[in-house]
Amino acid sequence: MPEKPPSPEHLRAKPGRKASENAVPSSVQVLDRSLKLLDLVASGDGAALTDLSDQSGMAPSTVHRLLTALAGHGMVTHDTETGAWTIGLKAFEIGNAFLRFRKLGTISRPFLKQLMEHSGETANIGIEDGGDVVFISQVESHAPMRAFFRPGRRGPIHASGIGKAILSTWETAAIERLLSRQPLTRFTGKTRDTLPRLLSDIETIRSRGWSIDDEEHTLGMRCLAAPIFNEYGEAIAGISISGPAVRLPDGTLAALGPVVKAAADGVTQAMGGRREDSQKHSA
Repeated sequence: MPEKPPSPEHLRAKPGRKASENAVPSSVQVLDRSLKLLDLVASGDGAALTDLSDQSGMAPSTVHRLLTALAGHGMVTHDTETGAWTIGLKAFEIGNAFLRFRKLGTISRPFLKQLMEHSGETANIGIEDGGDVVFISQVESHAPMRAFFRPGRRGPIHASGIGKAILSTWETAAIERLLSRQPLTRFTGKTRDTLPRLLSDIETIRSRGWSIDDEEHTLGMRCLAAPIFNEYGEAIAGISISGPAVRLPDGTLAALGPVVKAAADGVTQAMGGRREDSQKHSA
């Protein structure tokens, strides 16, 4: 167990500091000050509390209180021998996630453009987050009638081409654990709104290598998607094309499916990832 940071009982503000600095700040002020401290800690190789107080202009007791709260969330850590505060593991994990998805967005861009040009339809990249799909990048079709997904938009994982593509790489038991806790909302008559229907579809996706959203979220819109893997063989995202059903009949879907899968494999390879073809999906 890590030792607790030193008590603030004997920490005093330097002469000349305003009493208002020690007043209870609003939640927005607390967040603003905490982020300022986090930035100061991250910019050095270890900072003493008094140095952070001087650099931030906050009283030592205020700095200590905020650092202790940040330490409780793993954002900073305290070395009891040197007294230095350094960046914590959780902050590293958050920063690493940003770099990973920024890398994904940058690397995937040429693949999205190629997919859009080849298919004539909007190409997308999305990730799974908390049982949803979050769209992070897109290259729009030039057609007057086209699909559009604003970056940051969330969608239901069970009624999304990308969502089902990612789920197809999970073990069946993991899918059941996730989706048994939430209703499978019915958006159209084609939505896989029960677990047996969805799992049956996912079995087909596993054998085929790509997923189809057949007007399951929006009537008149279809989507093809395939999973993107990291270096551990884990599906971290999916790439897709989406467009009006009238431009994506069954024959076109069958022809474009391997193209979307090849694009997903290309992004995987470009990121240094690897596809786990031998994954076990049984419960």
